[in-house]
Amino acid sequence: MKIIPEPIAFEWDKGNREKNEVKHGVENREAEEVFVNKPMLVKKDSVHSAEEQRFQALGKTNKRKLLFLSFTLRKEKIRVISVRCMNKKERNIYEKTEKNSDF
Repeated sequence: MKIIPEPIAFEWDKGNREKNEVKHGVENREAEEVFVNKPMLVKKDSVHSAEEQRFQALGKTNKRKLLFLSFTLRKEKIRVISVRCMNKKERNIYEKTEKNSDF
């Protein structure tokens, strides 16, 4: 199932532009890098999808920083809701997938 639109374009909420960097030490540019680096694990976030469909993703930046993202799609653009460094459980899942993939 294809979730990420092509070409990849981002929309940043004015209120969230600086929140992720201040709160979690992750720049918007780093969050965007996750969408072009492989592997990227994506799943639907049914718990938080009451008003709009949301997704959760595990991926890495160009400098191999491991990130967890929550995002939605609006008018063929990716709107990142939140981004932070992966916790230990998420890292284990991601590293197992990365090790067993052809990417």
